[in-house]
Amino acid sequence: MIYPANFEEKIKFNRIREHIKNNCMSNLGKEVVDEMQFSTNFDETRLNQLQTFEFRRICLEEDNFPLSYFIDVREPLLRIRTEGRFMEESELFDLLRSLTTISDIVRFFNKKDEEEYPELKALVANVAVFPFLQDKIDFLLNKFGKLKDNASPELARIRKEIHSKQNSISRKLNAILRKAKQDGLVEADANIAIRDGRSVIPISSANKRKLGGIVQDESATGKTSFIEPTEIVEINNEVRELEYAERREIVRILIDVADQIRPYINDLLESYKFMGTIDFIRAKARFALSIDATLPDFHNDQSFNWRESKHPLLHLQFKEAKKEVVPLDIELKDPNQRLLLISGPNAGGKSVCLQTVGLLQYMFQCGCLVPMHEGSKIGFFQDIFIDIGDEQSIENDLSTYSSHLFNMKHFLRYSKKETLILIDEFGTGTEPMLGGAIAESVLEQMNQQGVYGVITTHYTNLKHMASQTEGIENGAMLFDTGRIMPLYKLQIAQPGSSFAFEIARKIGLPENILNSAKDKIGQEHVDYDKNLREIVRDKRYWEQKRNTIRINEKRLAEVLEKYQLELQNIKKERKDVMEKARLEADQLLSNANKEIEKTIRTIKESQAEKEKTKLARQKLDVFKEKATEEKVTDAKIDKKIQQIKDREERKANRKKEKENKAGVTPEKPKKVIVETIEKGDTVKLEGQSLPGEVLSISGKEATVAFGNIQTKVKVTRLKKVSGTKKTSATSSNHVISNVSGKVRERKLTFKPDIDLRGLRGDEAIQMVINHIDEAVMCEVNEVKILHGKGNGILRTLIREQLATIPFVRKFRDAHIQEGGSGITIVQLE
Repeated sequence: MIYPANFEEKIKFNRIREHIKNNCMSNLGKEVVDEMQFSTNFDETRLNQLQTFEFRRICLEEDNFPLSYFIDVREPLLRIRTEGRFMEESELFDLLRSLTTISDIVRFFNKKDEEEYPELKALVANVAVFPFLQDKIDFLLNKFGKLKDNASPELARIRKEIHSKQNSISRKLNAILRKAKQDGLVEADANIAIRDGRSVIPISSANKRKLGGIVQDESATGKTSFIEPTEIVEINNEVRELEYAERREIVRILIDVADQIRPYINDLLESYKFMGTIDFIRAKARFALSIDATLPDFHNDQSFNWRESKHPLLHLQFKEAKKEVVPLDIELKDPNQRLLLISGPNAGGKSVCLQTVGLLQYMFQCGCLVPMHEGSKIGFFQDIFIDIGDEQSIENDLSTYSSHLFNMKHFLRYSKKETLILIDEFGTGTEPMLGGAIAESVLEQMNQQGVYGVITTHYTNLKHMASQTEGIENGAMLFDTGRIMPLYKLQIAQPGSSFAFEIARKIGLPENILNSAKDKIGQEHVDYDKNLREIVRDKRYWEQKRNTIRINEKRLAEVLEKYQLELQNIKKERKDVMEKARLEADQLLSNANKEIEKTIRTIKESQAEKEKTKLARQKLDVFKEKATEEKVTDAKIDKKIQQIKDREERKANRKKEKENKAGVTPEKPKKVIVETIEKGDTVKLEGQSLPGEVLSISGKEATVAFGNIQTKVKVTRLKKVSGTKKTSATSSNHVISNVSGKVRERKLTFKPDIDLRGLRGDEAIQMVINHIDEAVMCEVNEVKILHGKGNGILRTLIREQLATIPFVRKFRDAHIQEGGSGITIVQLE
């Protein structure tokens, strides 16, 4: 039951209807909007809600839903129930297009899976479509909604003859018009006109007798007459007769079509009822989107918990003004909190809160989605009673207070547990003490009946009652005491102050008046109201504190989450870097193995010659330094190298064991005969063919005379020449003379520059050593070694070799100048 009769006007649901109607595409949907009403059937409400919510998803997610032709053709269909009546061509065309739309809607849902739009899919399950009627009408009508020439053989014949006659008329009229222009009877720019369906020539009224024919019409001024020439009158009459015949044939065809449609009229009307329902559901879904409405959690009992609910009309109004509505959080639960008594300042939002509750609950049980958080919980009621506004009536001899009492009488008589009551300004309209007492008794009786409701009041005795009575809960509309303005927010579990003195002071009422008023009402009442204000102030303060803590905790959680994410990223990057380093280490280890094997092979091939062994080891040292520069210091590399050494050692041991088992005597290493170099011996320097004489030996170095040149050389680099006996002075002088001659010749041909580009490391080093030897003998002070740009490894090898050349005293501490593509060595004096 809904009370009173003008309930929808009081909560402004009539304006909700208008908004939904504006979203309809046809009168079919608008009629369903008018029929929409409050439902007390939970299953029906549930179905309406789910259908609207599913269509809301269609509006958001689908762009191919058929919306082209929602046309109402029920009136023509009802008309052709009578045999012999027919639908006009335009009505038949509307029928074709709307039937196509119905078929497309049914096809749209049939293509969807059962779980996508289950309720809407069930809605179309029994809808009839009429493809044979569509084909029949489509065969008869062209794309402009007119009967085609081939709709029947007779119609084709008639139209062909009409066309032929009209061409004949046109030819004759043009000939007559040209002749009349030549005779000066008509204006030079005159053209053929049509009057009453007949072709005529416009001519001056003064000359109308000069052109034979019938006057069919005149201009408004009478100066121009429209003459149908005598020559075409008969043809025009024939055309008119043919047009009558055409119309008779069209009517015959339309009657035939109506006869084919007539057996299906009831089914067609049901299909159009379905079209109206779809239009209505779509309109509700579009309105829901405009007010940000959704489907909350609903259940078949009376308790509810609304979060962030908004008055839809206020939401639209504020949205247009680009402002935000303050949302309402309200909860009514059984059994301790069924009746909410809201108090607070005037213009603080109490009535809006009351109307919001009534409107949203009514909208929900009418099948409309409601603007609140989707996590809200909404109940279901059998009755909604409201007492709001002034219902005084001269005709019924009702005053304001009488009307309120009349409503209370109805509430008490018909209220039950499934009833929602809404009372604004409870107890007002009469003497406050008496009105408050009656209101308290009425409220007590309603509480005993177990009803749910929202009540607004300013009465202190009702606030006291709510704080002491189970089932009734106080609520307050918050007020900013600093700025003396309402906040439009509901706070449950505390009474609200009316802030009468604060509002009066803000308006500018004299202070002596306010003091006098305080004296009149008594200190106890003033203190009570003051305590309420202090409670509101403290509550607001601690609410702000709690909100600040919540915000800080949220920020802290966000920062923590951020750092955790960054830590995960760092761990991942570290893992990637370690993996990359491991791969580089593996590559380096592989190169190291190759270099070691190459060095071992070089030593074996050189049969342990000291200089080549030394060069190989120096190359290996250079490689080790390069590896060190790349900073690949993973412990796994050392471990891998040790594994290689162990493996090589194990291989050597296994080889020895096999040889011992096979009785093979291991090959003894060749005994290296170390020749003793003594003073006076004839020797040669490694790599040189010029012999020299050992002048003296000091430790591991020997002073050797190569002709007139004396130099210090390590003994290990000297090789004794066979037949080392001292020669005669003549022989010695001869040798010295020959050596001097060769040295002079070499000085003339010696080039201080040497090009190492394209050579390998060991070949390049040997060439450097030989070149330095010759530079020493030729007394060259500066040597330039060209190795090419970017060849850093070769440059390093050259520098190390230069540092180890022992036989060049003057070059031992040489100054090395490095350039982009070479090394210049400058002899130091």
